[in-house]
Amino acid sequence: MVHWVLELSGTEDAMLVGYARTSTHDQVAGFEDQIEHLKRLGVEKVFAEQASAVGDRPQLASCLDFLREGDTLIVTRLDRLCRSTAHFCEVFDRLERKGAAIRVLDLGIDTSSPTGRMVAEIVVAVAAFERRLLLERQRVGIAAAKAQGKYRGRAPTARRRFAEVIELRRAGVLPAEIAIRLGISRSSVFRALREAKASAMP
Repeated sequence: MVHWVLELSGTEDAMLVGYARTSTHDQVAGFEDQIEHLKRLGVEKVFAEQASAVGDRPQLASCLDFLREGDTLIVTRLDRLCRSTAHFCEVFDRLERKGAAIRVLDLGIDTSSPTGRMVAEIVVAVAAFERRLLLERQRVGIAAAKAQGKYRGRAPTARRRFAEVIELRRAGVLPAEIAIRLGISRSSVFRALREAKASAMP
């Protein structure tokens, strides 16, 4: 992961702050193009990183922390900033609470203007609608499965990772380290190992 912050000339008043991202290190041209585009718009501070949209993005976190009332966050494309419409809702709400605006160039979103704000609110409304549809489909599916006696609920997260526990232990990784790597409790690790041992017995 590569990340940095570019300090450009500016004042201590309301700032234009940019965020640039590409997923992999070989997307150099696209990465530099985003930064140059932001500079041409007068952005005074650019947070930039090369990281997956679904992984850790420390520069995005720093960028959102840095923004203050009156500042404007600018990104060239929505997918450079957010991994989903639901994620955009989170960012939008956070900036709203701070009193900061957001501009997404490819969608014409600019929450400092009435029209741009309307576009942002449409995106938020669509995300909420998608979420309601998903939850409704889940409820219908669960009800149907219960009626047929097939619903067993969601498998515990730790149990779903038992195969990984066994594989890591066979590779010589200690139980405490396995728990840290997989994000589960040590008791879950030992339970997986006990069950594996019991199933291997004649």
